Amino acid sequence: MGIFSRMSDIINANVNALLDKAEDPEKMVRLMIQEMEETLVEVRTQSARLIADKKEVARQQARLQSEAAEWGRKAELALSKDREDLAREALREQIEAADQADLLEAELDQIARSIDGLTGDVEALQQKLLDAKTRRKALILKSETAQSRKGVRRQLHDVNLDEAMSKFDVFERRIDELEGELEAYDIGKRSLADEIEALEADEEIDAALAALRAKVASKKESAE
Repeated sequence: MGIFSRMSDIINANVNALLDKAEDPEKMVRLMIQEMEETLVEVRTQSARLIADKKEVARQQARLQSEAAEWGRKAELALSKDREDLAREALREQIEAADQADLLEAELDQIARSIDGLTGDVEALQQKLLDAKTRRKALILKSETAQSRKGVRRQLHDVNLDEAMSKFDVFERRIDELEGELEAYDIGKRSLADEIEALEADEEIDAALAALRAKVASKKESAE
């Protein structure tokens, strides 16, 4: 495959679509970047050759234009000396040199268009390369994140969270039982203030009971 055909395929390729279908996107984008970089080097080399060709053709054209001007000067000189025959030959050489210079002008235009086209292709290829490198970074980050999550899950599996949580539940149940025992111990246990208050209540009842007994006894005595 020629460089221009390969470059066209790369530029027109949908990087994201290709990667979405790839079994190993990270490997594929790495190969794509490698191919783009190699193609970019080849395109720049081709551009350098075209620029060198343009300079060489421009020098040839300048030389032919100089020759044409020189033959024109000689034709004028020959005619001024009444040497029409020499003037004719000089004019013939002038026209030939000028025609060759005109042909080179067309070649220069063609080379310039090729250089402009390659310049645009290089810019497009560079953008594709940048996009591919950006996508590669995203894939690497995604892969590293997935590996990290996998490592965490492996560690969690090794620790056996179910067993750990079960032990925690048993420990928590034991604490609840101890707290229950303490609460049960306090049930029915009166404070000092409670006991004193009960004694005072008993004295009041005893006094009331004594008064009631005296009243009943007094009634019995009156009845007798």
